[in-house]
Amino acid sequence: MKQLIRLKINNEYYELAVVPQRTLLEVLREDLGLTGTKFGCDTGECGACTVIIEGKTVLACMILAVEVQDKDILTIEGLAQKGKLHPIQKSFIEHGAIQCGYCTSGMILSAKVLLDRVPKPTEKEVKKAIEGNLCRCTGYNKIIEAIMNTASFKNRGTL
Repeated sequence: MKQLIRLKINNEYYELAVVPQRTLLEVLREDLGLTGTKFGCDTGECGACTVIIEGKTVLACMILAVEVQDKDILTIEGLAQKGKLHPIQKSFIEHGAIQCGYCTSGMILSAKVLLDRVPKPTEKEVKKAIEGNLCRCTGYNKIIEAIMNTASFKNRGTL
């Protein structure tokens, strides 16, 4: 039996009827067409489905949509504002930190949470922040460089 839920995603409210067992990932991709959140392992191991809920990274494949009603959910689609890429997104492009792109949204959202919390992270802190996100293409160096570069711009007041 379906249940009516209300989700706040990227500062917009959605009301929809879902089976209570549906994950947030399924609802985002299949019901709302927000496909930037990727389906990877479905076991919480790869980070491809990372979203931000109430300022913290969460694996959308591991949480039921009914559990996050009226919580502030941010997906990769909501990161850019008024058609302008977020500085982290720009830095990923500039540093070639995007290969196949499958891990990119999770990496970027994990970086955002880190930089919101720690404006000038060490490389060790960056590595810790993205450790739950698997990448098969870049070897992580370009991803780390992109995040560190974003932090340096943020600390110079150019963001």
